[in-house]
Amino acid sequence: MYRPARWCMPAAFIRRVRIKRRRKAMFRRNPPAGSAPPPPTERVTSVLGPGINWKGSLHGSGGVRIEGTFEGDIAVRGLVVIGETGRVTCPELRANTVVVAGAMRGNILAEKLEIRSTGRVWGDVTVVSFSTEEGAFLRGQVRMEEQVEIQVESPESEEDFSGQSQNDQE
Repeated sequence: MYRPARWCMPAAFIRRVRIKRRRKAMFRRNPPAGSAPPPPTERVTSVLGPGINWKGSLHGSGGVRIEGTFEGDIAVRGLVVIGETGRVTCPELRANTVVVAGAMRGNILAEKLEIRSTGRVWGDVTVVSFSTEEGAFLRGQVRMEEQVEIQVESPESEEDFSGQSQNDQE
């Protein structure tokens, strides 16, 4: 009896289709139901470049990267990165997240502190989360807390685009 040949897919093709389906499932954009969304990532919005020397105070929210020299007060609701060429002298640096790859002289009050292998810190540290890489240097006390209150004062007078300060408008 004549039986027509059945067309079948080659095994290599079937394997490729299965691999593609697995990859799509692995890199799905929508997280599975019941999982928490990832925490927002902090990013740098301002940079004090190498070769720049700054004396004064730095207050506000956002991310700051310091590659130059800074002397004064820092209170930032966000991220502070002291780059490898950065040198900071500050009585107390207050920020949500601090990454030190350069030199920092003064106390640090932060939710999260990371000292990279090239980082040097002279001062006391009060943090919730703390990590160091091999080769990092810290001279001071580390105090771990369950929660840290970061207080950031707003500037005394903020200029708007009309040229009048907020105090003049009241």
